[in-house]
Amino acid sequence: MKVTANIAQQCVEKSFFALGTTINLTAFGTASEEDLEDTYHLITAYEDKLTVNRTNSEIMAINHAAGKEPIQVSSGTYQLVKKAVEISRKHEGFNVAIGPLVKLWRIGFKEANVPNEQQIEDKRFLTDPNRIILNDMKMSVLLPESGMELDLGGIAKGYIADRIRSLWDSRGILAGIINLGGNILTIGACPLHGDHKWRIGVQNPWQKRGKPLVLEKVGPCSAVTSGVYERYFETTGKKYHHILDSRTGYPLKTDLVSVTVFTKDSIVGEIESTRLFFAGSLPLNWGEKRSDLYGAIFVYRDQSVHRYGFQQ
Repeated sequence: MKVTANIAQQCVEKSFFALGTTINLTAFGTASEEDLEDTYHLITAYEDKLTVNRTNSEIMAINHAAGKEPIQVSSGTYQLVKKAVEISRKHEGFNVAIGPLVKLWRIGFKEANVPNEQQIEDKRFLTDPNRIILNDMKMSVLLPESGMELDLGGIAKGYIADRIRSLWDSRGILAGIINLGGNILTIGACPLHGDHKWRIGVQNPWQKRGKPLVLEKVGPCSAVTSGVYERYFETTGKKYHHILDSRTGYPLKTDLVSVTVFTKDSIVGEIESTRLFFAGSLPLNWGEKRSDLYGAIFVYRDQSVHRYGFQQ
C-alpha cells in the first residue's frame, strides 16, 4: 500500500528500518526534524517492549517464563496484551497465542518448512488463548504451559501507529502520513490536493510493489491490509502463505488474496483486517453501528474486487 501525491509541499520526512520493516514518516506544516527524531525514539522504545524477534523484551520475558511464573509488565504492555487476549477469545481469526505455530512454520524466513502432522498438533495444543492468565492488580501475564508463546503481530504495529498520532497531536502537527511498512495512518486534511483528500492505493497483488489495483480518495484514516501475496514460500509445487489458522495449524484456506480496511484507529484496522480475512467476505451489517469503520476492499484470487462503505 502507498500514498500518492501530485504536488510538493513544505514537509519533513524520515525513513528508517524498525518493527521488521521500512518506516516512512511525513509531517507537513510546522513540524520539525526533532519531532520525527522523537517519533523514531518512540517507535524503538515500543519495539524494545513488544518485539518477539529478539531475545529480550517484555513480551519475550512472558514467553520465557511459560509454565513457570507470571511476569509483571509495564502498564501499556499489559493493557495491549489484555486487549489482544480479549480479541483472541472471540475466535474470529486473530490469536495472540499463535506464537508456537509461527515459529514452527517460519514462513517469511529462510528456514520456512512444512511441519509434519504430529508437530503441528503438538504446537496447536499450545495456542489456546483461553488458557492465558491475566492479573489486573499486578499487571502480570502467565502462560501456564511450557512452550506457549505470545505474538502480538500486527496489533502491536497498529497500537504504535496510534501512539505516534497522539504524539503528533501533542506537537500541533496538523497533517501527516505515518507509514509503518504498509500500515498507513493519515492525519488531518491532505495539503497535497484541492479536495483535501488523501490518495491511498491498494496494492495490486499481481504487480510489483507500488502498483495500485484500487486508488481511494479518503479523509484522515488508517488503512491496513491483510494479504497472502508477499509472505509465502513454495515447495513441491505448492504455495504456503503466512496467515496461519490456529484451528487447523495450517495456513488459512481462502479464496481471498487481500483485505484492506479503512478505519479511524490503526489498532482497529489491524483487528478488523484479520477478522474480515478469516470471514472471507463482509459480515452482515458490518460497520452500520460503528462510526470508526469507514470501508473495506476485498481482492479475490479470480482478480475480482469487492468494495464496501466509504461514507467518510
